[in-house]
Amino acid sequence: MRLQLERLELREIELPLKWPFETSFGVTTHRRILIVKVFDKSGVHGYGECTAAEDPFFNHETIDTASIVIARYVIPLLAGADIEQASQVNGALARIRGNRMAKGAVETAVWDLEARKLGKPLWQHIGGTRTEVSSGVSIGLQPSIEGLLEKVSKEVESGYQRIKLKIKPGRDISLVEAVRSRYPSILLSVDANAAYTLEDIELMKQLDKFNLMMIEQPLAAGDLLDHSRLQRELSTRICLDESILTVADARHALELGSCGIINIKLGRVGGHSEAKLIQAYCSERSIPVWCGGMLEAGIGRAHNIAMSTLPGFTLPGDVSASARYWDEDIIEPPVTVSSRGTIDLPQGIGIGYEVNERRLESLVVKREECRI
Repeated sequence: MRLQLERLELREIELPLKWPFETSFGVTTHRRILIVKVFDKSGVHGYGECTAAEDPFFNHETIDTASIVIARYVIPLLAGADIEQASQVNGALARIRGNRMAKGAVETAVWDLEARKLGKPLWQHIGGTRTEVSSGVSIGLQPSIEGLLEKVSKEVESGYQRIKLKIKPGRDISLVEAVRSRYPSILLSVDANAAYTLEDIELMKQLDKFNLMMIEQPLAAGDLLDHSRLQRELSTRICLDESILTVADARHALELGSCGIINIKLGRVGGHSEAKLIQAYCSERSIPVWCGGMLEAGIGRAHNIAMSTLPGFTLPGDVSASARYWDEDIIEPPVTVSSRGTIDLPQGIGIGYEVNERRLESLVVKREECRI
């Protein structure tokens, strides 16, 4: 079976969040999301979702730059490469520096297309080994400690296996202390989104007393040396997120001792091929990985679920229920989480969920079609 890519459709949608989500770099109230639909000459299609944000604060990409890069550069390179297998897309796009979320949106769509042509679930096609995945939640900064405790209580009662708190300077120790005091035994972690510097070492050391699973990305994205120095000062493991774009970055981080856990975000690393390389490298070295989230709609969420079935994903990820974010998702059925904090893998072909084209079309604000 060989692919014969024919055309690609880009649709930008706007989807309001049920509640504002605040991190160290801003507050998100709605998402502009780029949906990729790639078509094969056989008539089969596949879906991908670009996880780039509206503003260049998580990384350099935005939904607007991703649209341009896909139309002007990704499509011509795909056309010239004569792609026969999804595993070839990553290499075909290697000439494009960075812009991994743009490339990943297309690459994941091609993997979905290939799985559908083969009549297989995507998670099986990429080498997944588990039929359910463990789910955790990421809780944004709240207006008050009381509000935070209320949010945590709701998620704990829902069965989520890990609670992650967003922190930033001035809103850190007191939040963690309040949650840990109320819930002494839950699996708890914090995420700084690169908001601190080495001048905050003493503050970071205070987090050691809260028995955290990890401290995620405390320092600047590219600063592996400073993370290495900080890790030597802490008993809590550092988890790197923004710092890890490729398997080479993972190798550098682990050789330097910059972290003990790695968060793999599908868009950030550019798709399933690179994600598989990173998880395999970490698995060989007994370094746990998990799936981070970017406020994805259902298509991106479905791809995250598939990735989370790979053998190295041993920690609960940020793949939570659709209803935590959206009044109505763009897939059917929506993603749900059991009372045990797990997601059962869909058995349908491709991403395993049906894309609700009626709902999707009602949200479209911009579209473009490109021949391959």
